Amino acid sequence: MFRVQKKMEKGLGRAGVLETLHGTIQTPAFVTVGTKATVKALTPEQVKETGAQVVLANTYHLYLEPGEKIVEQGGGIGKFMGWSGPTMTDSGGFQVFSLGGKGTSKITPHKKHSLTEAQPRLDEVEPRIAVQPLVKIDEDGVTFKSYKDGSTHRFTPERSIEIQHAIGADIIFAFDECTSPTASYEYQKEAMERTHRWAKRSLDEHKRLGGPQALFGIVQGGRFEDLRKESARFMANLNPPAGGFDGFGIGGSFDKEDMHTAVRWVNELLPEEKPRHLLGIGDPLDLFGAVENGCDLFDCVAPTRQARTGSLYTRKGRFNIENTQYRNDFTPIETGCECYTCLPRPRGGARFTKAYLAHLFRSDEILASTLASIHNVYFIVNLVKQMREGILAGTFDRLKQDLFASYKGVV
Repeated sequence: MFRVQKKMEKGLGRAGVLETLHGTIQTPAFVTVGTKATVKALTPEQVKETGAQVVLANTYHLYLEPGEKIVEQGGGIGKFMGWSGPTMTDSGGFQVFSLGGKGTSKITPHKKHSLTEAQPRLDEVEPRIAVQPLVKIDEDGVTFKSYKDGSTHRFTPERSIEIQHAIGADIIFAFDECTSPTASYEYQKEAMERTHRWAKRSLDEHKRLGGPQALFGIVQGGRFEDLRKESARFMANLNPPAGGFDGFGIGGSFDKEDMHTAVRWVNELLPEEKPRHLLGIGDPLDLFGAVENGCDLFDCVAPTRQARTGSLYTRKGRFNIENTQYRNDFTPIETGCECYTCLPRPRGGARFTKAYLAHLFRSDEILASTLASIHNVYFIVNLVKQMREGILAGTFDRLKQDLFASYKGVV
């Protein structure tokens, strides 16, 4: 299923190949998020043209709407959404806790600035219907209220796996408890141990249901080295008679300043022959650190979420197209970018200039989100692709130095 092609001379980074039923993923790779079986504002053909290899959908949202049975009747997630490549679903756990008012987010921001805001990975869902917490956790699972209509629902590890089997993605995740970065050591430990018990139940249910899907277990433990290492060892060694996990997710909460260290703690212990997915992280600079510390896959809604607000990625940083200086700027978003939005016309000049995009956003035109999303997804997908090429060619460090020298964050 997964093989390592080349390892970095320094660090834990590697280039690999991950085989799935619907195609091969060349790793490291950025996983484009299609929360509700759609990458917002883009057709599947447009997603493919960005170079994206794999799309991740969300169990929580598809369970609520349209329901996993409809997706199953539609031929599974890929056929249902018109995407022919590899697919993934996360367990829904993060959305259950974050939408339930538990204060969950992936990372705490850097002291100076955060290049992609430390927001829950909710992909611009509707506001919560109430202020009070909507989640109740017990040993068996989680009871929660729908953010859509307030109806009560229940997820257990078995139910999450059952839903994911019906949705039919190539790679699915065990059900876990995702904690806040600010949670105490005592609660992080409690949640981690519960996640371990849920991991075994997820694995048992996955084996009981059968089928060709790969199941990834999720390492938790927050910012604490002993907990992260304990969780990594547990997940790596969880091997009941039917077999262990096919790969691993690294989830939970981080501090932006020590995230790469926490990732290294985990990847030094996880088996080298299995893939590792860093959940919910997509900042350009964070991705470099994650790759050199042994991560193979990444997903985040930031490229499309930022695009819909007019925030565009470049090698020098991220800028907002609605700023006044771009109203009469007739250059592309980034010179040299080969995405559909930036590519020059056959007779010269940018296909779509900053001035045109500024006009679209100021006029609230739907096309604005599409053109901006194409560029942002292309930027991140191909940045990670270049990291892979850098590992294979031995030029990763130079690529990293070049970007870090020019990247100024939010400009």
